[in-house]
Amino acid sequence: MSLLSIEGLTIRYAGKAVVDRLSLTVEKGESVGLVGESGSGKTQTALAVLGLLPASASADGSIEIAGEQVIGRDSRDLDRLRARRVAMVFQDPADALNPYLRVGDQVGRILVAHGLATAAEAKKEVVRMLGAVGLPDPERQARAWPHQLSGGMRQRVMIASALITKPDLLVADEPTTALDVTVQAQILDLLDAIRDDTALLLITHDLGVVAAYCHRVLVLRDGRTVEHGGTAEIFASPREAHTRSLIEAAPRISAGSAPVADGGEPLLTAGELSVSYPGPGRRRLAAVKNVEFAL
Repeated sequence: MSLLSIEGLTIRYAGKAVVDRLSLTVEKGESVGLVGESGSGKTQTALAVLGLLPASASADGSIEIAGEQVIGRDSRDLDRLRARRVAMVFQDPADALNPYLRVGDQVGRILVAHGLATAAEAKKEVVRMLGAVGLPDPERQARAWPHQLSGGMRQRVMIASALITKPDLLVADEPTTALDVTVQAQILDLLDAIRDDTALLLITHDLGVVAAYCHRVLVLRDGRTVEHGGTAEIFASPREAHTRSLIEAAPRISAGSAPVADGGEPLLTAGELSVSYPGPGRRRLAAVKNVEFAL
């Protein structure tokens, strides 16, 4: 039995299908990429998996998580399923995190609300989980407000929120779109590292990400499946013209392709540039240390 099994999923708004007869499976320990352009139905599929479609949507077909049906379940059953079986990392943590709650409080509330820990136990588990997803000084970060964290740190908080109940399946919807390439790689490496314990459905428009991190890939266009198979096989020999166009449009960086400046006097120079902020007591926290560059 597959961890996630989708059969003939059709999602409609006002009678119009935005996802049309989609079928997909994800096995334990596997990473599957759901790929397509904007409007192809990727996010609608993700919302359906978690039972988060709005009331204006209708869903037909079957979605089973570890044998439990999602479509047609009431909100109480879905809350239980989401707590222990499946969790989601949303695209923009700035929108997903509550700006009026400290980071530790909102992550800990997930455990308390689902009866998985007392308030004291949740506080300890939050610090452990924030450290597990790579946040430095997790005790201090737990006391921070979301706006005090960088984009990459907020995304790590989102991942900690999703993983803190130890779900079987993690759905990540464009989890690195708003991040710079360095932080993007760190977040993707983190998602890849947890895959042994948690299967991953990765939703993205980035074929490069899929090539590096996914075992299988399903390509969507206008809500319909265009192509589905092993990642290496599809990248080596795509059958459909749409898949070929997506692969050809993926950005590539060739060795030695960086532009060469014409030279001349620098317009901007920095020497021994350091930036620090007040810390505990008389300490100062260094954000930048002795940076030198010229442009």
